[in-house]
Amino acid sequence: MRNQLLSLPRYKKRIITLALDTLSIWGALVLAFSVRLGWDEFIQRYQATFFMLVWVAPVVSLPIYIRFGLYRAVLRYMSHQVLLTILKATLIAVLAMMAGFYLLNVGNIPRGVTVLYLCFSGLLLGLTRYGARQWLKGYNLKDIGQILLSLQPEVVQKKNHDKNGIPVLIYGAGEAGVQLAEALIKSREYRPVGFLDDSEALSGRVIVGKRVYFSEPSLNQVISETGAEEVLLAIPSLSRSERARIVRKLETTGLPVKTMPGMSDLASGRLKIQEIQAVDIADVLGREEVQPIPELIDQHIANKVVMVTGAGGSIGSEMVRQALLRLPKMLILFEHSEFNLYSIDQEVQRTIRVKGLSVQVVTLLGSINDPGRMVDVMRTYGVDTLYHAAAYKHVPIVQHNVSQGLRNNVLGTLYTAQAAIVAQVKNFVLISTDKAVRPTNVMGASKRLAEMVLQALSQESSIALYHPSIFGYQAGEKVSNNTIFTMVRFGNVLGSSGSVIPVFREQIRTGGPITVTHPEINRYFMSIPEAAQLVIQAGAMGTGGDVFVLEMGEPVKIVDLARRMIVLSGLSVKDEQTPDGDIEITFSGLRPGEKLYEELLIGESVTGTDHPKISRAYEEFLAWEALKTVLDEITGTLQGHNYKVTRELLLRYVNGYQPSSVVVDWLYKQAEHEVEVDSVGR
Repeated sequence: MRNQLLSLPRYKKRIITLALDTLSIWGALVLAFSVRLGWDEFIQRYQATFFMLVWVAPVVSLPIYIRFGLYRAVLRYMSHQVLLTILKATLIAVLAMMAGFYLLNVGNIPRGVTVLYLCFSGLLLGLTRYGARQWLKGYNLKDIGQILLSLQPEVVQKKNHDKNGIPVLIYGAGEAGVQLAEALIKSREYRPVGFLDDSEALSGRVIVGKRVYFSEPSLNQVISETGAEEVLLAIPSLSRSERARIVRKLETTGLPVKTMPGMSDLASGRLKIQEIQAVDIADVLGREEVQPIPELIDQHIANKVVMVTGAGGSIGSEMVRQALLRLPKMLILFEHSEFNLYSIDQEVQRTIRVKGLSVQVVTLLGSINDPGRMVDVMRTYGVDTLYHAAAYKHVPIVQHNVSQGLRNNVLGTLYTAQAAIVAQVKNFVLISTDKAVRPTNVMGASKRLAEMVLQALSQESSIALYHPSIFGYQAGEKVSNNTIFTMVRFGNVLGSSGSVIPVFREQIRTGGPITVTHPEINRYFMSIPEAAQLVIQAGAMGTGGDVFVLEMGEPVKIVDLARRMIVLSGLSVKDEQTPDGDIEITFSGLRPGEKLYEELLIGESVTGTDHPKISRAYEEFLAWEALKTVLDEITGTLQGHNYKVTRELLLRYVNGYQPSSVVVDWLYKQAEHEVEVDSVGR
């Protein structure tokens, strides 16, 4: 029955409400007369007056109720402010009815009956509305008395806040918008002044005391009428493309556009209203996230011992979050930064408490360049699946610190992989990057070498370890290799530590300028959760030596991204056409090792997989014994900071490597000033 009522047309719902109010008026009359006079006197002396009131009271009262907007409010989302409206409307209706009786001298009504009728009619109108609201929302009606008792303090609180907070329009008059409005009403930071919604049927209605405006005709007119200074998005169920469409529409208003925290986070208390944030940049790009395939995402995690290296980093921490939700037997967080490890551990423990999970979590400090520590950890806990996210990935920093970049990204990956072989880890997944494809910088070249290491290891059923003594083996001694190695390659992730997004936000916050390296530079973008989910699923499809490539959509010009972020902050771009704008965009030139366009594939050999957004690439690599010799040559140049030779070796062995600058390592001792990029080995 509840669903049938909710599905009725709007005019039928109003007729039902009018009928209920008529019954409330009649009930209030009966109660007022019988309580004041007693039933016998009521029937004997005032029967004629009562029956006259039965007709007059609804005729006088209902138009007044309509005028006060009692039939515009949506019952399910009715705010406590409606109580004041009911009291005002009832008072005026009673005064009008009594004045008419006395002026026309058509009946005698005791004053006590008038006062009681005022009280009973207001009470019954409130009870029917709040009872209906609770029932329509799925609750029982037994707590209506408690609800009504709690109304007055909230009304007073609302009145106190009316003069405080930023006036905001809430885009989305659904359940999420209503919950957000109710939370804002209790806050001091924001003051909702109305709703925007794409449904024309809701236009003009009142929800939690706020009018709903149709979003299509003139947004600027609505903003002028309401005095809104910001727009908050409350449309969590829409697709990315639909949210992007709405964001583009709101850009024309010139107001800052923000998004609400997740309602589950608000309800649990993990997020506060103060944490309402700038609009999700993924909504600006309009990229649709692909839902994970349950069989793939659970396969190597559920009831397994899972280890994540670099667990406190941007990608590593998201890998931890995603793995935790798949209920591993044990989750091992491995991180060299004490603060990062502490931060992700606190978050994980909070999630376990809130969701009531039974996952054992082990937090371990350590370096991937400490093979003994790695073997000890993997053996002690019997690791089944390892996600290797630990890496140096900031292009300019690695470009200026060549030896550390190569040691961490190449040798660190090699030592971790060999530790996995020694400890009999079943699955090893390397998180790689699009910068490994035809790299122009040391970071990209180091990640391609790391891929080559895993490709070479995958071809060996038993191997003679590189630097075997640090693993406790003799030179030439073979170790059985039962580990499946997989590499997953993707582009930039939104909001990561290396992303331009947080940099741009901070530059906007401080008044600019926004610094972009080149007007034509573009990048692929993906959200961190989507990237982590795809990494997990790709790892589940690996058979050994696979290089998986994630479908990243269309590349985005960074300067266009900067412009849209400025506009969505409620500011304007300062340029030649608008010299009075707020934020200027400046171009600093490409940084050492940076290139204009990123790629995801080295060659053309690529096939599809069971997942629509994951492809498998087949690329050249060196055999294990040959690669060990190459690694010896490269690492031999690092001790004396002989990075010119290092670059020559990378040119020779890393397919497609094309350094875009001279050697800029801070410790490099240049014998003579380089004018052009050396081409030895090309």
